Amino acid sequence: MQIIDPQDSQTPVYDPEGDASTKSSPIFHDLTEDNIKILRRFNKIGIALSSERNVERLLEMILEEAKGLANADGGTLYIMSEDKSELLFAIVQTSSLGIKMGGTSGKIDWKPVPLTGSDGLPNHKNVCAYAAVTKEVVNIPDVYQHEGFNFQGTRDFDCKTGYRSQSMLVVPMKNRDNQVIGVLQLLNAMKNNEIIPFASTVLEVTESLASQAAIALTNKRLVKELSDLLNSLIRVMAVAIDEKSPYTGGHVRRVAELTMRIAHVINATHEGPLAGVHFSEDELAELQTAAWLHDIGKITTPEYVVDKETKLQTMIDRIEIIKLRFELFKTKFILEKMEKGIPDHENTGEIKNRHFHEIEEMENTLREDLLFLEEANKGGEWMSDEKIERIREIGKKTVDIEGAACPLISSDELENLSVRKGTLTQRERGIIENHAVMTCKILSQLPFPEKMRHIPDYASAHHEKLNGKGYPKGLTAENIPIQTRIIALADIFEALTASDRPYRKGNTHAEVMRIMGLLVKDGDIDPDIFALFMKERLDEEYAAREMAADKR
Repeated sequence: MQIIDPQDSQTPVYDPEGDASTKSSPIFHDLTEDNIKILRRFNKIGIALSSERNVERLLEMILEEAKGLANADGGTLYIMSEDKSELLFAIVQTSSLGIKMGGTSGKIDWKPVPLTGSDGLPNHKNVCAYAAVTKEVVNIPDVYQHEGFNFQGTRDFDCKTGYRSQSMLVVPMKNRDNQVIGVLQLLNAMKNNEIIPFASTVLEVTESLASQAAIALTNKRLVKELSDLLNSLIRVMAVAIDEKSPYTGGHVRRVAELTMRIAHVINATHEGPLAGVHFSEDELAELQTAAWLHDIGKITTPEYVVDKETKLQTMIDRIEIIKLRFELFKTKFILEKMEKGIPDHENTGEIKNRHFHEIEEMENTLREDLLFLEEANKGGEWMSDEKIERIREIGKKTVDIEGAACPLISSDELENLSVRKGTLTQRERGIIENHAVMTCKILSQLPFPEKMRHIPDYASAHHEKLNGKGYPKGLTAENIPIQTRIIALADIFEALTASDRPYRKGNTHAEVMRIMGLLVKDGDIDPDIFALFMKERLDEEYAAREMAADKR
């Protein structure tokens, strides 16, 4: 490979401004000023095509630039359908008639052009279909003098508008794999206000632009397809996590939707403490993904902990095992009384009555104790010191099983039954809270692009509180970004408005708002976001959509 040294005085450097060094360059010495202008324009077009992110605007730009380069009055841009069976009208423009259709001007409802006829053979009657099928450029000086194609549609357009279609250039847009992804059709080349045929030089330039545009459009489509795939995978994972529990189905979706609703309301506000906050499109996409992934760490949380309906529930509710021990204790007690027998010299009736009374008293005590344990097992009421002490006293009773004294309540069961409120022990709460740590750990291993680099932080911190009492890191207000605060509020609100859970009944709308107000007062959630949340009545909007009629 030969490397040209720009410092070599015998090797003139190309100057885009067209100075002497450009004119003497061996690469450009045959180029006219017009050629150099075209190269400059192509350079600008290339930059514009590669930087444009809106596909609709990109399609408009392709046709507009093609018209400009070819000095054409009109043009149509067709896009290949997904099943590659027809060409769809994407952009239609005619400068002299002031016509602009498609793209940012709205969709075109014209009937697509099929690529095959009713006989199943390739459609060679429509010029755009012919160019797409054969991958050939078609240059027609006058469509009214050409008999090879069916121009009835063109004639109908002219009749309706008073236009005169004449010269036409049709160029297939081929990507790097030589696949046709669209067709560029230009109409009526102009010179000195006269319609002329499209020159061969214009044909070459238009072909080059069509190729460049096809690659740009393919790249945009590829980026969109990859983005759609990523978003679909995210939603699939979220659904899989939700489906682990019959009680939390739809939680992630609702949190994500509410998060974005809040974010859009913040973007639209122009007064108050949040007036200066505005999320860009990239920031909104980043926030939405974080909201969808905020509970990804629950993939490591055991189902029996997530759905712990009672204090003694694991794979089964162990209250049933305690019931068996009680039955065994009662049976053993009765057998022992019967085995003692009755001495001949004693009053048989009196002893029988005493044994019967002792057995009856024991059965009543066991029944009351078991009813108490069953109620304590539900976790719905606050466990006082007296109640916990009673559980311990019951646990001191033992039953002989194969020569070993077995307590009616094991140490692990005693720990679970002694939970003050709810159904989770401290260890199990730690397991639940660990999902935030796992969310960060899992998401931190994914190669998110630069514009989405904050997703692990936003998603994993949704249980942090402004007062520093949250988890997993105990962050305080100055270290909790607004994106995380939004997800946190949405997560709490969704949880409070959810229907019955194993460990509690569902709240009414009024109860939810009272609790949310207390959380603001305690410094758990952002007061400004919650104030805007109420001002815009997002709670009522959400309740009407997601809450049962009797809870609204």
